[in-house]
Amino acid sequence: MCGGVNGRAILGWLKVRRLSKLGVVGLVAIVLAGVSAHAAIRAIVDQSAKASRAAAPPVGYESQDHFPGAAYFYATEEEAPVQSQGATGTIALPDLPLPPEAALLAPDSSIRPAAPFSMARASAVDRGRALQCLTTAIYYEAATEPDAGQQAVAQVILNRARHPAFPATVCGVVFQGSEHAGCQFSFACDGAMNRGSPSKAYWLRAMKVAAAALNGHVMAEVGMATHYHTYAVTPSWNRSLVMTAAIGAHFFHRWQGYWGTPAAFRQGYAGGEPMPGPHARIGAPVTLAAVAVPVTPPAAIQPAYAQSGTPVAAAKLAPDTLPGDSQILDRWKDSGKALK
Repeated sequence: MCGGVNGRAILGWLKVRRLSKLGVVGLVAIVLAGVSAHAAIRAIVDQSAKASRAAAPPVGYESQDHFPGAAYFYATEEEAPVQSQGATGTIALPDLPLPPEAALLAPDSSIRPAAPFSMARASAVDRGRALQCLTTAIYYEAATEPDAGQQAVAQVILNRARHPAFPATVCGVVFQGSEHAGCQFSFACDGAMNRGSPSKAYWLRAMKVAAAALNGHVMAEVGMATHYHTYAVTPSWNRSLVMTAAIGAHFFHRWQGYWGTPAAFRQGYAGGEPMPGPHARIGAPVTLAAVAVPVTPPAAIQPAYAQSGTPVAAAKLAPDTLPGDSQILDRWKDSGKALK
């Protein structure tokens, strides 16, 4: 009994020793694995650091903080249209008789906002054409301008539409003089409208400004301005007018004296918008597009067809050329007649 007990004790001790060795081996393996994982992590970090040091520093869009979707605006900037860099045309003030009340008006050098534009008397066609023309002018004159700059350009066009020195329609103002080189807005006669399709994003933005202006929005800062020019040019009429504002890339001006006061802008808007687009150029030859039309030489025409097209003399038809009896079956001859 005692020997059996001792034998079991010895076996238990040997198992403990074996387990202890296994535990030690496992512990060593775990420690080595941890060291290996740590070394692997360190290697990854070191590699990333080396890559970041080798990479070029971020510039442009990547170097700035952006809100979600901002990449859209950067993408459209690459498609920004080249807008006009000139000035509104120099139309001479017509020899219009001053109304009797003009002599009683005291000189006024203040900036007076224009009245809201009204299309109450315009038809649906007039509204569509006016929107098209005003959008076109804003796009080509101020596509990359801030909202205020686009609103100011729109205001000048609508001011002109209500001044007796200019046409009484929006399209008439925008495309005035486009039949020759000295037009009022350069894009209408310098071929700018033929240089590719407009950018959709910029066009929609210009249309939004145009719609607001036609619906009564007033850009009060420009007052009764009828002319403008960019910083890049100094037109000859610059000193003969009164500057009202500097907005965006443009200086805005109005006429001196009575013709630059709100009382002068008495031309009512009654619609009648012409077709949007530049006018036909004066003196330009009217030519048809070259179309390659195959022509068969007379000698190659077959005799049976040589006289085709020649009028045939009226003659009585022979009896055998008259149509024969009807081929409709008897049971179908009365189809279509009203029932009694």
